Amino acid sequence: MSRKLITINQVKDYVGQEVTIGAWVANKSGKGKLAFLQLRDGTAFFQAVAFKPNFIERFGEEAGTEKFDVAKRLSQETSVYVTGIVKEDERSKFGYELDVTDLEVIGESQDYPITPKEHGTDFLMDNRHLWLRSRKQVAIQQIRNAIIYATYEFFEKNGFIKCDSP
Repeated sequence: MSRKLITINQVKDYVGQEVTIGAWVANKSGKGKLAFLQLRDGTAFFQAVAFKPNFIERFGEEAGTEKFDVAKRLSQETSVYVTGIVKEDERSKFGYELDVTDLEVIGESQDYPITPKEHGTDFLMDNRHLWLRSRKQVAIQQIRNAIIYATYEFFEKNGFIKCDSP
């Protein structure tokens, strides 16, 4: 399969085009013939919508139903390639969504310990490598990065030299 692989922060440049996004499943919901997949790839969060009749039309009854069932069974933090048409949608909190035409599971995640609920500090510290993927922690890291970058830039522009002592 030939892919136009993009990152989530690029979707606005591909409205109306079929693209593939490599991402992790941050959350999912759905009912009946619809599955809503909230995806993240390190650049942003995004919603992909899988509609069972679209899968059946593209792959046939049996294969289409199987593909859709895979979409409904995805667990949190499973890595996927999701292919679809980028659409502008004001109802989406992201402003855009992906109308899924194909889905490929890259790596399935089992028993992801940090689900959207309250956890104690000890538990979160024991699972810090996973906790850092949460929206709040990503936002904190982005702010820290901007502050550190601005500080380095200021000192560089003013003739300072960074030195790391032994």
